[in-house]
Amino acid sequence: MIDEDHTLDARGLLCPLPVLKARKQLRSLPDGALLKLIADDPAAVVDVPHFCAEARHTLVAQEESGGVQTYLIRKGGG
Repeated sequence: MIDEDHTLDARGLLCPLPVLKARKQLRSLPDGALLKLIADDPAAVVDVPHFCAEARHTLVAQEESGGVQTYLIRKGGG
């Protein structure tokens, strides 16, 4: 897996907080930066890919293990 620049642990947070916190952190990062988002909200499997598509970020990787999802998001220029 590609090394991330920043990590956001959103475990224990429910929809829409994981996406809202990811949006806030991505705003502070330069274009092209990688954010590793860790979440355990079942809705995140739908919310995070949708957020990336809408905000023009790239969802580089998505994994799940033991109910914990890990997303690697590359900040887009849009």
